[in-house]
Amino acid sequence: MHERARYLFIRILEACNADCFMCEFALSRDAFRFSVEDFADLLPKAWEAGVGYVRFTGGEPLMHQEVVELVRAGAAAGMKMSLITNGAMLPKMAERLAGAGLAQVIVSLDGASGATHDVYRRSPGMFDRGLRGLRIAAGLGVLPRVNTVVGPHNYTEMPRLQEVLTEAGVRQWELSALKLDRSITYPDPGHVRAVCDAVYDADPGKLLVPMGKRFYGDTPEEQERYFVHSMTPRASRPLCHVVDDVIYVDGKYGRMYACSCLPHREGDGGPGGAPLREGGTIRLDTPAFREHAVLFRERGPEMCSGCSTTAAGYSDDVARLGSAAPWQY
Repeated sequence: MHERARYLFIRILEACNADCFMCEFALSRDAFRFSVEDFADLLPKAWEAGVGYVRFTGGEPLMHQEVVELVRAGAAAGMKMSLITNGAMLPKMAERLAGAGLAQVIVSLDGASGATHDVYRRSPGMFDRGLRGLRIAAGLGVLPRVNTVVGPHNYTEMPRLQEVLTEAGVRQWELSALKLDRSITYPDPGHVRAVCDAVYDADPGKLLVPMGKRFYGDTPEEQERYFVHSMTPRASRPLCHVVDDVIYVDGKYGRMYACSCLPHREGDGGPGGAPLREGGTIRLDTPAFREHAVLFRERGPEMCSGCSTTAAGYSDDVARLGSAAPWQY
């Protein structure tokens, strides 16, 4: 049995009803849907591989017409079920999702109010619906989490957003750096630290404190890489431990990866990761997958340039403590 319960991420669709400027799936109408039948085939193999947590991603998972059935199937198989959503449909669906066994919901919120978040996401009304959905879900016993993409456009809002999320009863918060196919410039890195260090250093008994590493790095070396070269903080040397505990499934392209931050689209260099199916049958922890995972376990701290704060913090926690708290990824 795997030492720690693993996380299985599944991108169940690419369609989305939001128009976020930083996302390749903005307003996508892609028709692919990960099927209930494929999930039923995958679940026993996930259990054998030591998976304890399943998270649905997209696109927008709540646009999947069978998402409630997918959550129910995973919960019935003993998995702790999670999904990440823009929140637009969450108020209407929270009760059904909780009834099906959803354990955690993650809503993407990038501003401290609709006046900013809805502009960044180019989606009117989304902030209010997302926050309302989080409150409803929390009242139904679902762990409420927020993921925030932070960049030059919104870092000054983080102290106020911290207060808003604390008041709303949000239990977990990830701040991850904006990632674009170009350098990201902050006119005054010192001001970023002055504003956001206080967010990270807040009293957790009074305010919700972000998970993982600072989005601009914890050490002078990490901060120089981020502010000068736009390289996000990553797992500390010598090894990345995330790849021991994560399987990311790209349903549409039938590939699996050892981290949710790795490229999960086929590019000019050919497909990455490993095939999800062998001879038409879904298989996890294949030799090809393990070879892929070992590569990033050993070289990730040197070569990865798009790590998330939560992934980096999770790896460092495992290296230091040998374990990580539930839902720390």
